[in-house]
Amino acid sequence: MSLYDDAVLVLKGYEDQPELRQAYLDHLAAHPDGMGKACHAGHLTASALVVDPGRGRVLLTLHRKLRMWLQMGGHCEPGDPSLTAAALREATEESGITGLTLLAGGPVRLDRHAIPAPCHWHFDVQYAAVAAPDAVHAISDESLDLRWFPYDEVAGVADASVVRLLEATLTRLGT
Repeated sequence: MSLYDDAVLVLKGYEDQPELRQAYLDHLAAHPDGMGKACHAGHLTASALVVDPGRGRVLLTLHRKLRMWLQMGGHCEPGDPSLTAAALREATEESGITGLTLLAGGPVRLDRHAIPAPCHWHFDVQYAAVAAPDAVHAISDESLDLRWFPYDEVAGVADASVVRLLEATLTRLGT
């Protein structure tokens, strides 16, 4: 199965945010190249919020280009067999943490946001990844900093999209 086909299946199975989910599916139907960053009309990306539920904290990256505290994530690569694999790869690469586990149940949220030209949109498929309590992180080339934040401090450092992702993750965790 191709990454494109996997993305369509994942989105069709995602039951929340029906209007946005349909916009993602419509975009892919109109743009067979919509999985790659070469699609200037916009493309799907995969991200994961790294959480440590036992300690009530989340790992955020200070993005080198955007200079914002964000979840780990980015572009799908040709070798990614699935959206979940892309999200897990991105989370592992950007956090330096091995052994992350994605929360069951598929994506936690969808978030479409405008980006600078030449592309116009990121159609982000957002997951949550659980880190072990003793996980050691390492800053990647894409980050200026990595830092654990208690859940209640995220709203003070991150934008509304990260706060919504954290809220959806906490709901999925049952906290």
